[in-house]
Amino acid sequence: MSQTDFIIRSRRVVFPDHVGAASIHIHEGRISYVGGFEEIPTDCEVIDASDDVVMPGLVDTHVHINEPGRTEWEGFETATKAAAAGGVTTLVDMPLNSIPPTTTTDGLSAKLNAAQNKCYVDVGFWGGVVPGNTRELAELYEAGVVGFKCFLVPSGVDEFPHVIEIDLREAMPELTRLGALLIVHAEVPGPIEKAAEQTDSANQYSTFLQSRPRRAEDEAIDLMIRLSREFGTRVHIVHLSSADAVGLIREARAGGVQISAETCPHYLHFAAEAIPSGATEFKCCPPIRESSNREQLWAGLADGTIGIVVSDHSPCPAAMKLRDTGDFLSAWGGIASLQLRLPVMWTEASERGFSLIDLTRWLCSGPARQVGLQERKGLIATGFDADLVIWNPEQTFDVDSSALLHRHKISPYTGETLSGVVQKTFLRGRKIYDGREINGPPTGQFLRR
Repeated sequence: MSQTDFIIRSRRVVFPDHVGAASIHIHEGRISYVGGFEEIPTDCEVIDASDDVVMPGLVDTHVHINEPGRTEWEGFETATKAAAAGGVTTLVDMPLNSIPPTTTTDGLSAKLNAAQNKCYVDVGFWGGVVPGNTRELAELYEAGVVGFKCFLVPSGVDEFPHVIEIDLREAMPELTRLGALLIVHAEVPGPIEKAAEQTDSANQYSTFLQSRPRRAEDEAIDLMIRLSREFGTRVHIVHLSSADAVGLIREARAGGVQISAETCPHYLHFAAEAIPSGATEFKCCPPIRESSNREQLWAGLADGTIGIVVSDHSPCPAAMKLRDTGDFLSAWGGIASLQLRLPVMWTEASERGFSLIDLTRWLCSGPARQVGLQERKGLIATGFDADLVIWNPEQTFDVDSSALLHRHKISPYTGETLSGVVQKTFLRGRKIYDGREINGPPTGQFLRR
């Protein structure tokens, strides 16, 4: 038996192929041994979580931290505190909404400088593909970004312009040469521009839903399948909302195209029909769609076409949500949910018969593999970082916005009753959340690909 600093044990430890009783031995921040429930060295500290579930720390690869430049929207300190309280031990920051964006090595350096001594969990970074920056990609990749993101439709911020096919034809051969993953906000402008001709009331959710039709996603995904096949580039579709596109992705994957997809808790929990007039906290792009669409996304998760579920935590100051006017068309689009991904997903997954193993694949090991961290994050196994979350899947709670630790408290989940309460979170063997508050100083590290 290896050296042990302390042990966490439970009768419900989640492994890739089973849930069972085990003792997790931790030494110098890593898992040194996984043994039987009773394999406890003499005089060793034991954290007995027998009645709770022990899972790998969650990995969230789609988070908008917005620092530097728009730190009033969020920030490394508040975002990573919310992550820790939600059982997330690793997150990857998106390349936009900060100023400067992460489209050059100078932009990455600005991020790293801003993050110093502020991160309570480990943090990685995406780079960005924008018109004209193909020459920057190799240097960014060498500097450690985990991959690159582009938009096929205006992003909402001027400093991160969207690309069109001619830009992709320039960038994708370079991405293929590097072996880098391209993640894509998959909506194209044409169907959205056509839909803008409708004149219904702007405070009706149905108006906003009609303004971002499924066809915008479907055409974008069809484009990316075609280009991925042509250039051999690995492509990942972010925040998939249109269930119509699931079949396109499934067929492309079966044909050997290197394409994958994620979706988000809000697309799997909410339904368009139930969103009240003026409730702009529900606005995100692409939009939350109908309940029938939601169930088809769940089917895509069940058959593996959709591989992971990430938060797309995209906060903003409350005033930008325009709750006073309820104008869906003018409000900022983004949902703040970093702290709630685990309970939202367990609430919905357990009702549909999915297991803790499924949940761990979607929230932990799958996202870790997406960004090349599968040898140290996302699993409970010897040699892995001792990133662990202890939580009670039977306990329920009502979401109270005042308990959310991200900077701005507005959330569509406020008042929702969810199952699954995080008790403790450990980052590399150190307890960073104890169910009530964040523990100790920020010790998160910069994760290179």
